[in-house]
Amino acid sequence: MRLWHQDLIPYLPRQQLLGQHRELAALRGNGWGKKHATVDYVFRYSPYKLFQFHYLVIQEMQRRGYHPDQHWLDPCYRGQHCPKYSFLKAVELTKPIYPEHNDDYLTSCLNNLQAKGIVIDRFKH
Repeated sequence: MRLWHQDLIPYLPRQQLLGQHRELAALRGNGWGKKHATVDYVFRYSPYKLFQFHYLVIQEMQRRGYHPDQHWLDPCYRGQHCPKYSFLKAVELTKPIYPEHNDDYLTSCLNNLQAKGIVIDRFKH
């Protein structure tokens, strides 16, 4: 499980974009708070930040003509098998959403994609 650097979202191939949506849905639902080495940092912040990140992915999916479940546009929604939050205080949208998504993290994500045979020209050095 991994969150791609948010600047990569518009450039992710279909498989990675849709996989990101599935992983975010799992994290927002029953996966919230469950330890996983590559995404533990998200649990240090409000779940609202995870919603903000997921929203970026949903917008890109919609831009490409996909139709994700509109329930995910509700910050309190946690999936079909997890009760909604009764209230989730909105937090300011920051850029990046997660401070961990710095230049080193971008490089790490690009290297991960390249190992899968995916080179995103926009980020070639």
